[in-house]
Amino acid sequence: MPTSTVISSEVAKPQSYFATTHWSIVLNAGRHDTTRASAALDQLCETYWYPLYAYARRRGYSPHDAQDLTQGFFACLLERQSLATADPNKGRFRSFMLGAMNYFLTTERTKMQTQKRGGGREIFSLDLAAAEERLDLEPAGDSPPDRVFDKEWATALLDKVLSQLEGGFRQEGKMPLFDTLKQTLAGSRESQPYAVLAEQLKMNEGAVKTAVHRLRKRYRQLLEAEIANTVTSRDEVNEELAYLLTVVSGG
Repeated sequence: MPTSTVISSEVAKPQSYFATTHWSIVLNAGRHDTTRASAALDQLCETYWYPLYAYARRRGYSPHDAQDLTQGFFACLLERQSLATADPNKGRFRSFMLGAMNYFLTTERTKMQTQKRGGGREIFSLDLAAAEERLDLEPAGDSPPDRVFDKEWATALLDKVLSQLEGGFRQEGKMPLFDTLKQTLAGSRESQPYAVLAEQLKMNEGAVKTAVHRLRKRYRQLLEAEIANTVTSRDEVNEELAYLLTVVSGG
């Protein structure tokens, strides 16, 4: 008999906006506390290494040079403690990162040619083969490098949010439900095959619609919380979300 099981209870909402933002991570990474700095830098690398690598590649650098420069960029941010002087009031975090990378490419490239990879220090593990394979899947076209960076930044944020969403379902032991419903995160509600999904899940169609609504709501909450990490006020969240969706859609 079909069950009416749906996504559990109203899952806990993300932490308050701006409680722990990328800006606070930046400032921590610029301090002398090496333990906190390393942890902060790990979080930055996770989201931004590939967008910055892709940016360097679209600027014309070879795979190995782009790898060296990306490693060197993060090493420079930490070792010179330049992050401690970052001002969150001067713009969005992605703009700060891209501007810092541009400055680094201008001032550090020549110096790095006589140093070991990453300025003599490997900050994180970069899978060059996987990065190049991923880059090959993206049409080079005539997109300027900064537009490529923005697209990869948007993709990284969406991937991170999807991973967070999946983690919640895994923790509740509901991965089959997530695997079936995750396709509904794209497209309009009217276009979703609710009847087909109901048959697959052995649920009634009304229960599926409720589950999809909750899934989308949770996804939106997580996405807004993640975007809040990259801006300095709540008013900017909707603007940045609109820009992210525009970039992803190719607009």
